[in-house]
Amino acid sequence: MPSAAPSLRAWLAEGPFGLALSSGFFGFFAHAGLACALERSGLAPARLSGSSAGALVGGLWAAGLGAERIREVLLGLRREDFWDPRPGLGLLAGRRFEALLGELMPVARFEDCRWKLAVSAFDALALRTRVLDAGPLVPAVRASCSLPLLFQPAWLRARPLWDGGVLDRPGLAGMPAGPRVLHHHLASRSPWRRRGSPALQPPRREGLVSLVIHGLPRAGPGRLHLGRQAMLLAQAAAARALDLPVVDGRVETGV
Repeated sequence: MPSAAPSLRAWLAEGPFGLALSSGFFGFFAHAGLACALERSGLAPARLSGSSAGALVGGLWAAGLGAERIREVLLGLRREDFWDPRPGLGLLAGRRFEALLGELMPVARFEDCRWKLAVSAFDALALRTRVLDAGPLVPAVRASCSLPLLFQPAWLRARPLWDGGVLDRPGLAGMPAGPRVLHHHLASRSPWRRRGSPALQPPRREGLVSLVIHGLPRAGPGRLHLGRQAMLLAQAAAARALDLPVVDGRVETGV
């Protein structure tokens, strides 16, 4: 008889694992819920990668900010904390957001993070994804989160960089091939993505398990209250998902 599929908790506890966090507008609320569920279960990644929303939570967590503290910060987030409209190639200048990151980050450089970290950004001149994994941390995370039209591009090393989710929605570009990677796939559909787009499907590669939580509310700058709901719902759903079986490289659950 074939052996029973292991639970996600058992699979994660087998040994070191990487955690990849996808992009997805204000999906950082859901990523924070997952981080809390993992932290409360004593499960910590050996390395992290992410794009956009995933870079935000992954960066803070890898830098040493506890998941509970990230949760606390996001529960208190207000639009004026990051809202700074200025003329330019995007509504927001991004200075307030970068200043907020500077206040929150426990360390200044990738090299000082407690776990290996890589974030993705879109190089607007080369039209390709750049993986950022060394040097100053705050500018790199700000760049990865710079959603076109909402944020003006971030300039880093004389290159204009936009949201990493432009080409690397899964946030996997900075995660080396390996046997054990948990990927948190944000299932909500961005308005500019066609239904059925391959970018919206959970990625598949050897050794990767995707966690998909269906039914989370979609937050935005004017709907931060939905983000707070999404975080609490994602935390509860992720805690339940830890005891669900890993089937065909996926664990799927709902709120």
